[in-house]
Amino acid sequence: MTTYLVTGASGQLGHLVVDHLATLVAKDDVLALVRSDKAADAYAAKGIATRRGDYTDEAALEAAFAGVDRLLLISSSEVGQRATQHGNVIKAAKAAGVKFIAYTSILNADTGNMALAEEHIATEAMLKDSGIPHTLLRNGWYSENITMTLGQDLEMGQHFGAAQDGKLATATRKDYAEAAAIVLAGGHDGEVLELAGDAAYTLTEYAATVTELSGKEVTYTDMPEAAFTEALVGAGLPGPFAAILADSDAKAAKGSLFDDSKTLSKLIGHPTEPIAETIKAALA
Repeated sequence: MTTYLVTGASGQLGHLVVDHLATLVAKDDVLALVRSDKAADAYAAKGIATRRGDYTDEAALEAAFAGVDRLLLISSSEVGQRATQHGNVIKAAKAAGVKFIAYTSILNADTGNMALAEEHIATEAMLKDSGIPHTLLRNGWYSENITMTLGQDLEMGQHFGAAQDGKLATATRKDYAEAAAIVLAGGHDGEVLELAGDAAYTLTEYAATVTELSGKEVTYTDMPEAAFTEALVGAGLPGPFAAILADSDAKAAKGSLFDDSKTLSKLIGHPTEPIAETIKAALA
């Protein structure tokens, strides 16, 4: 019997991974790491057992990982705290005797020069130093990252960014979640997987697709990185996070969020969802 555990199981990606994993392996062998009674109850209703743990509490993590063979480390949402938190997970996994870790890193982590990649690169190095067999799931941008401003874009008739005419090869959370579940179930140990959507697009093309599907004209307004950072701060984002997002757009202009290997669709066994379908779902 092999026991599988998904960290970050209360999050949007984590839920989808657990759901797909339960179709690939025995449900009784799946564990979800959660932080609240509410999350535990939601999984209990699905027949999935849970363990308690927080990325900041190494001792609790070690207890939660007891008897776990294969673990998925979903990267923390706390940018700036990630390296420390991921280090806690890796140390706890080693102490608990976990035999394999899959980690959700970022596309082109070592070559894209994105500020957002720094903590991912540090985590990849910690995994290597741990000696635990592992696979790197270098996930590209989520399509939902782009469509989350759709309401505002339609209201203003503009989508703002700093990506110039750089191509973004996005895929949905569901696509990435399926890939993570497949890798956790086994068969891709030791690999570095650059994962991205099949069909890339520029933000100008994105705006044109929004226009076509919504019937309301939306254009893409490209801004210098510093001006886009200011605009994001004006929209209510904290300064450091706004700077990281603007940097990601600026690096996308240079190809950091592009990949045409189709590794993701080969892994999940079907094409990734086109951005037009994600837009349709958001409009609905």
